[in-house]
Amino acid sequence: MKGVVLAGGLGTRLYPLTFATNKHLLPVYDQPMIYYPIQTLVKAGIDEIMVVTGGPHAGDFLRVLRNGRHLGVRHLEYAYQEEERGIADALSLCEEFADGEHICVILGDNTTDADIRPAVESFTGGALIFLARVPDPHRFGCPVFDPMDPTRILRIEEKPQEPKSPYAVTGLYLYDSRVFEFIRELEPSPRGELEITDVNNRYLELGLLRWVELQGFWSDAGTFESLHRANRYWAERRGYRDPDPILPSASPAGRSTQ
Repeated sequence: MKGVVLAGGLGTRLYPLTFATNKHLLPVYDQPMIYYPIQTLVKAGIDEIMVVTGGPHAGDFLRVLRNGRHLGVRHLEYAYQEEERGIADALSLCEEFADGEHICVILGDNTTDADIRPAVESFTGGALIFLARVPDPHRFGCPVFDPMDPTRILRIEEKPQEPKSPYAVTGLYLYDSRVFEFIRELEPSPRGELEITDVNNRYLELGLLRWVELQGFWSDAGTFESLHRANRYWAERRGYRDPDPILPSASPAGRSTQ
């Protein structure tokens, strides 16, 4: 299986942080954000990876990732998405790289400590999506479960105003080679993008989609709140403890006035 990291976009929700660099190169504690999804793939035994990027700072990835060897990547390629046309459009650039093999796709702002190797090694085809319980499912693709069978997904809704479940479709997917055929059949959404949710729903319609819940920590880092959450988790995971936390009654100098 080959790996794909989708790291395009302008990161407008993180302005002004992303005026000067790509969102996926921002720090999450002690590493660039892009390291985390690559490490997830390598930990799962995937060491042939394509990074899809775009925007004015795409060249910065070469200085950060180089040939990927320092991250355990055996073969690293890059693709450039010329326009902001959605996740599925970015994935379409990887068809030649995939060369008919199964692929593991992960968004470049996803950080997780979950071990997906068992799912990768047992994958035989179709699509597998990873779900996570989140406090804000309206920001993501959100599964609608069958009330008669809570293990069965009826459909996936893209950024619903009223989510039907507390779960998010994380930016982590396993696909067989049919994914590129399905992308070619897509029509742009009202946002003008090719939606990965439409790809997942196509697999679902054909009875080819399965899901598992990620075990462990998962967070995107695409908003100020989720970026802070990811930084806090990985700092604590690596043993950092704030020796002098700022209290609500702290003075401007950062010391309590009590």
